[in-house]
Amino acid sequence: MKKIVIGLLSSSLCVLSSTHAAEAPMPPTAVQQKELTPQAVLDELMAGNARFTSHKPQAPNTDARIDATANGQYPKAYILSCVDSRVPVEEVFDQGIGDLFVGRVAGNIESVEQLGSIEFATKLAGAKLVMVLGHEACGAVKGACDGAKLGNLTTLLGEIEPAVKAVDGFEPEQRNSKDEKFVSAVVHKNVELTVADLRKRSPVLAELEQSGAIKIVGAHYSLHDGSVTLIEPAP
Repeated sequence: MKKIVIGLLSSSLCVLSSTHAAEAPMPPTAVQQKELTPQAVLDELMAGNARFTSHKPQAPNTDARIDATANGQYPKAYILSCVDSRVPVEEVFDQGIGDLFVGRVAGNIESVEQLGSIEFATKLAGAKLVMVLGHEACGAVKGACDGAKLGNLTTLLGEIEPAVKAVDGFEPEQRNSKDEKFVSAVVHKNVELTVADLRKRSPVLAELEQSGAIKIVGAHYSLHDGSVTLIEPAP
């Protein structure tokens, strides 16, 4: 009897939760994507993160979104994120199927593959925003701080070394993964350098941004409260 009552209560809570959740809009159509501005997309993502942190996500409409996107996609943004399992990108911004391109690589660095993917997403597929999303206590950044070596990971961590070297104000004994403030500074610097490198290494992205077709921004995700903070708003 207790199991039945608990089951009924659980079902009732689920119904109440879905009833009170605001209905999420469908993913953009080609026309809607074209009419979006980069700033509007950024504002929408930050509003979605506010819903995420306040535990008020929109109802996802998963089945409807699968049907709507089966024959085409018109995402609003490209998020370059770390592979960290604690940063579920779509959930962080309260977005669903068809809303975002998401590229993931340890340390959210701009590899050639990521650059090509972002160029496709913006120039050819119409995304209006590029966000480099770093996060608190990044393991790849910690590895770079310690000069870790391991197979192909060694090359990847080498891409983060410029951020490690660019951070000032720490004594030699502080410049390692055990110092949380140093790691945090490198995480932020790594995002800043990646944003700069996107503009430097991709004439395609630089031209799109200069024309106002896209924005490129950096951001930081907190593992403690789920909030996203902009690091470098687009000029």
